[in-house]
Amino acid sequence: MAFTKISKAFAELTPFEMYDMLRLRSEVFVVEQTCVFLDMDDKDQKCQHLLMYKGDTLVATSRLVPKGISYPDAMSIGRIVTSVAVRGTGVGKILVDYSIEECYRLFGKESIKIGAQLYAKGFYESFGFVQSGEVYDEDGIDHIEMTKA
Repeated sequence: MAFTKISKAFAELTPFEMYDMLRLRSEVFVVEQTCVFLDMDDKDQKCQHLLMYKGDTLVATSRLVPKGISYPDAMSIGRIVTSVAVRGTGVGKILVDYSIEECYRLFGKESIKIGAQLYAKGFYESFGFVQSGEVYDEDGIDHIEMTKA
């Protein structure tokens, strides 16, 4: 499966890329997970955004958050999302690998923290993340803090 991978700062995103990104995040986080929350949290403007397209369709995205924005002591990967159409095909693994590589390239090889949905703990452990906090509720979904040293 061939993908076009894009890594851009917020100000570099085209209106179409921005729309695709926000639409996919809304489709999954709001509609599919029935979670009413405000996705636009004033962090996007400070982040690098990764987009993976299959043809003209955005199938996965994440945002890379510099140290000091989500966590005072670590950079972060957030809004990790794949389209339901490609789940189970390895796209999520490709996205997380790409996200880690881009974090290191952009911000240096330091620790990365994520706020992971609890059900995905094993998935993130396969990339070297370890649980670094207690289970907490975020918008009605159990999450855990995880760190990759």
